Amino acid sequence: MGRLAQTEGLTEIQQDILSTVRSFVDKEIIPVATELEHRDEYPAAIVEGMKEMGLFGLMIPEEYGGLGESLLTYALVVEEIARGWMSVSGIVNTHFIVAYMIAQHGTQAQKDHFLPRMATGEVRGAFSMSEPGLGSDVGAIRTKGVRDGDHYVINGQKMWLTNGGTSTLVAVLCRTDEGHPEGTAPHKSMTTFLIEKTPGFGPNESVPGLTIPGKIDKMGYKGVDTTEMILEDVRIPADMVLGGTSGRGFYQMMDGVEVGRVNVAARGCGVAQRAFELGIRYAQQRSTFGKKIAEHQAIQFKLSEMATKVEAAHQMMVMAARKKDSGKRNDLEAGMAKYLASEYCKEVVEDSFRIHGGYGFSKEYEIERLYREAPMLLIGEGTAEIQKMIIGRRLLEDYRLGE
Repeated sequence: MGRLAQTEGLTEIQQDILSTVRSFVDKEIIPVATELEHRDEYPAAIVEGMKEMGLFGLMIPEEYGGLGESLLTYALVVEEIARGWMSVSGIVNTHFIVAYMIAQHGTQAQKDHFLPRMATGEVRGAFSMSEPGLGSDVGAIRTKGVRDGDHYVINGQKMWLTNGGTSTLVAVLCRTDEGHPEGTAPHKSMTTFLIEKTPGFGPNESVPGLTIPGKIDKMGYKGVDTTEMILEDVRIPADMVLGGTSGRGFYQMMDGVEVGRVNVAARGCGVAQRAFELGIRYAQQRSTFGKKIAEHQAIQFKLSEMATKVEAAHQMMVMAARKKDSGKRNDLEAGMAKYLASEYCKEVVEDSFRIHGGYGFSKEYEIERLYREAPMLLIGEGTAEIQKMIIGRRLLEDYRLGE
């Protein structure tokens, strides 16, 4: 392990977890990641290995069979996994956002029903906010749940579900207008539903009216399935409203997304770390004009800039995770960390790509895969522009001039 991206103040348990995960990444993920990615193949053996290590229960409280670890521990684990293959980190990210939302906002019955099985990986989570043509405008969602006795009937179409096919539980944000007068702000008339389903594509066997059409073919972020979801008169029991009360879905989802933004920052840190490792190693192997290219000042400048960005992004990600763990509001820090880490990741990957020269364009070299993966981080869990809006609004709250 190099000097970069170290985290001070970790417990022995945290250090042991990270050491175990790093060893797993080096032995079980990195050697097969590029081949699986090129085939767009789901990493089933890797997922089984993560189940055996208890990673699906990392942040789930101990009373439900999880490890009860902090967001910081989880973020550092994600950083390690993304260093091996970013798609694998996506498999656990959506799972943990849903588990976190249930642990924080669910009824006791919902916690008892879902969390023990989520801790083992038997139940795997996905969450769904976005819709076709909607982009970042969550307040404009059209998917609607209408109360019908002790059920809700849901109609609509959702987009960009990570784990949409392989998941068995989806947290879905819908509009529900019950009890809300005309003119109510859109975010106050949204509800999160917990929909249990069988894994797979096409019409769902266990939920009539729910269809996962198939995987979306993507430039990068392969292996993990990204899907649409169509809901046609899907009947969901009222006790599957997250928290048991309608109208709170927007706040629940935003709380989960704060965790997700720290996760995306961690993914950016991991991918940037790997790009730096590949770049500095290649620079010491490749020779031009009679010496290793690492001896050329131009390459040393690139390496120094890359290392500084890796370090800065890591420390900001750690700060955002620790702020959330302390129980304080961290939307500013999470937005900053996600914005900085994703932008720096793109820049570090591109510089490593440049160091590789023509070989960076070859599918035989790992940097080619990273070059296609990094752009997803610029839009995942809210675009850079959304992060800047959040940051700007929070700064104006904190630095508002006196009346």
